[in-house]
Amino acid sequence: MLSKILIANRGEIALRIIRACREMGIETVAVYSEADEQSLHVQLADAAICIGPGPAAESYRKADRIIAAAEIADVDGIHPGYGFLSEDPDFAQQCEDCKIKFIGPRSTAIRMMGDKAVARETVRAAGVPTVPGSPGVMESAEEALPIAEQIGFPVIIKAVAGGGGRGMRLAHNSMSFQKEFIAASMEAAKAFGNGAVYVEKYIEEPRHIEIQVLADEHGNVIYLGERDCSVQRRHQKVIEESPSPFMTDALRKAMGEAAVKAAKACDYWNAGTVEFLVDKHRNFYFIEMNTRIQVEHPVTEMVTGVDLIKQQLLVASGQPLTIRQEDVTLTGHAVEVRVCAENPARNFTPSPGEITLYYAPGGPGVRVDSHVYGGYHIPPHYDSMIAKIITHGKDRDEALDKMYRCLTEYLIRGIHTNIPFTRAVVQDPVFRQGHATTKFVEDFLLRTPKETFIESEQ
Repeated sequence: MLSKILIANRGEIALRIIRACREMGIETVAVYSEADEQSLHVQLADAAICIGPGPAAESYRKADRIIAAAEIADVDGIHPGYGFLSEDPDFAQQCEDCKIKFIGPRSTAIRMMGDKAVARETVRAAGVPTVPGSPGVMESAEEALPIAEQIGFPVIIKAVAGGGGRGMRLAHNSMSFQKEFIAASMEAAKAFGNGAVYVEKYIEEPRHIEIQVLADEHGNVIYLGERDCSVQRRHQKVIEESPSPFMTDALRKAMGEAAVKAAKACDYWNAGTVEFLVDKHRNFYFIEMNTRIQVEHPVTEMVTGVDLIKQQLLVASGQPLTIRQEDVTLTGHAVEVRVCAENPARNFTPSPGEITLYYAPGGPGVRVDSHVYGGYHIPPHYDSMIAKIITHGKDRDEALDKMYRCLTEYLIRGIHTNIPFTRAVVQDPVFRQGHATTKFVEDFLLRTPKETFIESEQ
């Protein structure tokens, strides 16, 4: 069993990992930037090491500094959390070379699934449905246009190394294709240092549904139901839930088995998520695999009773899964809302600064994952998410009613947050009826007055 690990991350996920480790008797070492000195994860870890200035490029993305901190602290393993270096195959390889357990999959699996074109061909060969598209990377718009015309417009041009909606462009016809192809490639090169792109059929009115998988180093792979992540803004998830209101038992089984095939195809172990687009006829298509723990993992924990972080640590310790597929049951319904320091009335501009008053909601079936508190100063260097509210109920209506109550109860003063926006979404009739597709937020913003999102007090 691992006895001491370093957490190569910050914020709520670092705190979440510390809590799981403490319950398992595992020592923790936090790393932090100069801007995060007062963060809760630094205060609650058994030890903490500063790794550089505030900007992530000078601290949390510096693999050599994190490896050096791990060696100084003499840890058994490194948990990367999500974001930063969590899906960097070179970092995972460094850990392997230094005989430090990377708490995640092997570097080869990360590399294979991190290249979206390779990932798609790998899972297609394993029998997993994929979106019709180019056979691989397209070198030029001239090369790609005949394939786009064969697939049929609209098509989406996507960066091989993309994420978060960057390096992604929609072309509605052959006239706009070349312009969008070049724009996607240039954006990808700037954001990821890799301008390679490929082309896929654009699925209209899709839902974004992902399957959580767990795999050990002994060849056992299971799936733990689905999460519906269709409520997104600029390809960033806002609200997630499990089970999906669109799901049937037959579809869940088919998608779960497809996710297991995808994991086995890359010899995967640890926790991972296989993401699919599902059209209005319930046809599903693989889009990517996230080779890490997800931000939205708590909704799966709430409906299955499985602690995914503890499972990650057990798998990394070489232990076989003790959960069989037939043991997995979904009980009730769970919803997660991401609380972000941003101003929805001003196009969601970031809102760093000092929190002057903080009061988190509570009650039965309520979980709040956050690293902030009254007096905490939110730095401007990182993602704007500062908390996650997760509610659980006997059914979807009860979980959503609890969520609405929590969003009216949550007090965060001194900064702007997206709480008024998410509160309006949770009460929206289209969302409450379970009809949200990935275009829901775009449509919602068009029909909802901005005044709805203005907070009454700061």
